[in-house]
Amino acid sequence: MIRSVMRSDTTALRAILKLHCRMPQIDLDPTYSKGGFYKKGIKQPRIKIDIEPQMKNVIPADVTHLPLQDESVEVIAFDPPFLATTGPSLQKNDKSNRINKRFGVYPNEPSLFKMYSEALNELYRVCKKGGTLIFKCQDKVSSGIQYFSHCFIYNEAIKAGWYPADLFIKIVKTRLVADWQKANQKNARKHHCYWWVFRKIKKGPTR
Repeated sequence: MIRSVMRSDTTALRAILKLHCRMPQIDLDPTYSKGGFYKKGIKQPRIKIDIEPQMKNVIPADVTHLPLQDESVEVIAFDPPFLATTGPSLQKNDKSNRINKRFGVYPNEPSLFKMYSEALNELYRVCKKGGTLIFKCQDKVSSGIQYFSHCFIYNEAIKAGWYPADLFIKIVKTRLVADWQKANQKNARKHHCYWWVFRKIKKGPTR
């Protein structure tokens, strides 16, 4: 029995491919990075895209403007940035926040969420009818404000025409923590992220 809580991205992806995908392989990864998802039996995607490619055979492009035809891919895995800041931790000589240096960062939450909305529309355009979008996301606290990103993504996905077919939660054992966060904690530290499963359909939860 496949459950909704997972301990690794690989386990979550394998479960999603088995339960929700007509084609048991990822067709497109528009934020490929170094391809960390593709191991333990998960095949490399047919199309690899990244805004700043770090590996060979990765097409340079923005997820909001993909060089692909309408309805040309079947299964999409999307793991976008989830951070937004313009603080001093982005400076090269600042060693206090490894998280912001490891992942892509947007200048503020509105620009980050705008990218989510535009990406959902663009991915809907390139996805075949009946196809699947696998969307990894994470909530966060920024400047003392809670941002429940998975709720925003859910609402924007429905607006774009996606049907929310499933939701998986991945539990994380450890998190990178900045020194200032340890001394100034105001909210529970988030040790989980989400894998949304959206399907491109016109009406109702049919495959």
